[in-house]
Amino acid sequence: MARAVAEAIDAKGMLVAEAGTGTGKTVAYLVPALLSGGKVIISTGTKTLQDQLFDRDIPTVRKALNVPVSVALLKGRANYVCHYHLERALESARLPAREEAGYLAAIASFARVSTTGDKADCSTVPENAAAWLHATSTRENCLGSSCPHYDACFLMEARRKALEADVVVVNHHLFFADMALREEGVAELLPACNTVIFDEAHQLPETATLFFSDSLSTTQLVGLARDTRVEAAAAARDYAALPEASHALEKAARDLRLAFRQENGRVPARLLAEDPGFEQALRDALGALDRLSGELKGQAERSEGLARCAQRALTLAEGLERWRSGVDDDRVKWAEVFSQSLHLNSTPLSIAGIFGSRIADHPRAWIFTSATLSVNRDFRHYCGQMGLGNARTCNWDSPYDFASQALLYVPERLPEPNTSEHTAAVVEAALPLIEAARGGAFLLFTSLRAMRIAHELLQRAFEERQWPYPLLIQGEGSRSEMLERFRSVGNAVLVASHSFWEGVDVRGEALSLVVIDKLPFAAPDDPVLAARIERMNREGRSAFTEYQLPEAVITLKQGAGRLIRDETDRGVLMICDTRLITRGYGKRIVASLPPMKRTRHAKEAAAFLSRSASPQPSAIPATAPPATRRR
Repeated sequence: MARAVAEAIDAKGMLVAEAGTGTGKTVAYLVPALLSGGKVIISTGTKTLQDQLFDRDIPTVRKALNVPVSVALLKGRANYVCHYHLERALESARLPAREEAGYLAAIASFARVSTTGDKADCSTVPENAAAWLHATSTRENCLGSSCPHYDACFLMEARRKALEADVVVVNHHLFFADMALREEGVAELLPACNTVIFDEAHQLPETATLFFSDSLSTTQLVGLARDTRVEAAAAARDYAALPEASHALEKAARDLRLAFRQENGRVPARLLAEDPGFEQALRDALGALDRLSGELKGQAERSEGLARCAQRALTLAEGLERWRSGVDDDRVKWAEVFSQSLHLNSTPLSIAGIFGSRIADHPRAWIFTSATLSVNRDFRHYCGQMGLGNARTCNWDSPYDFASQALLYVPERLPEPNTSEHTAAVVEAALPLIEAARGGAFLLFTSLRAMRIAHELLQRAFEERQWPYPLLIQGEGSRSEMLERFRSVGNAVLVASHSFWEGVDVRGEALSLVVIDKLPFAAPDDPVLAARIERMNREGRSAFTEYQLPEAVITLKQGAGRLIRDETDRGVLMICDTRLITRGYGKRIVASLPPMKRTRHAKEAAAFLSRSASPQPSAIPATAPPATRRR
């Protein structure tokens, strides 16, 4: 793999490289990248992986190669304290709780002594504290070079270091923000680099779709209203119409969200058009935005902050009107409802042409790597999605001995996966295996509803059987906290949904059973997927074969990949979906999974786990005599 990456860098070519768990793909791309002598951007899926690369992997490889390569870590602007907005917030912000005011003061103390301004280094303030919203900037409210604190700006210093470094570590969201928006400063990174490497590249189609979409949210409207009041208090205290108009906009934005009764979900635009309540709320929001825009226009000369708010109001009004009235056959309009906000989106049906044209603008090497990019070694789906028609594709299997380390178990006599009794049947079938494994299990579900039902059933079953295995459920803490608890306990059972299907690494006996409730086909009523299916079928293509099935296979491979993470791991992958056996496409799915032995029999799966599991520690006190302990 390292040779293939080196050849792509030398030729300024494109390489799509699938490397199974344990191949050492990080070292395989870092060695040629650090030896190339050119500027390299490495983009990862998450900030956690960013930190791992920057703090551990790159220093290890750099030391081994003994090369004088400079490295910089660059995150999105929301990760850096903004002196200007922190100062404004300390003067006039109204925080929701006294605790948040304390956090704001702690951020101010941190900003005075920090050299990076990175919120990850501020251990006294939780990452999700509301105070951070008042102490950081957004693309919309950043004053740029007009800011009075520009020379001391933490973000600008991080960007300067990134421009000077040989290797820059970013994440996919930041990379695509640069590619899609061409922000000042960050946009200089891409033209200057010789090589771009995407790790966890299977996430790119979704991330790219997000950033090539047009999106407008009630959060942005509320943010504009809040920033207007802060700026007015500093520069236009005598003009009461500004705070009045800002309060009216905030109310209209919240009413727009409240036009939907559901807590969350995705709604196609055609259904929205049939809802008179939504249409009226949208008109009211647009009217309130126009009113605030007019007031800001008259006061914009009084400060740079008010001028920026005036520009934001104009941009948001144009975007809201464009979403309301625009029609485009190559895009789909839809809304996403969250508990506190509403997002109005216009999404391209395909990003292949957009992304393909962007990467062709300058000759450089493009490397895409992940453990899950192909369907049975066929890369056409991934390359087609990303517009990588001329890419070289390669596959390297995991070095682990799956035939002896793992068993694929598909239970017999399960109800169809779309029936109401399926989740209960999954739990019932999993219980004997949980007992055989003595805990140490992930139960992964394709929906939050199924996850919650399963958790209740397991809770009842554990109590009836008086099992000692700690039962965890996604959402009880952050993902990193949950994983730490799972690893430290050693015999826990975790019930989870999409958050734990990928990017989770648990080695050893703490995890020896992974249960997947059903094949992870995306919900066909999702507005974007529904529009893509409709278009493909209209063109005479098979949307199921070309799109839905490959997507499900890649997601399933991610979930299955949680089981064997080391050459000494052993365990059972239990997939509770009879379509693997009864449908013709089941063979194609199984062929894409690691080469495990297979069974339909619960006793065989339980026996495999019993051989893998260590004896449970004795509950008898260590002071008991040896004979008693032996009994």
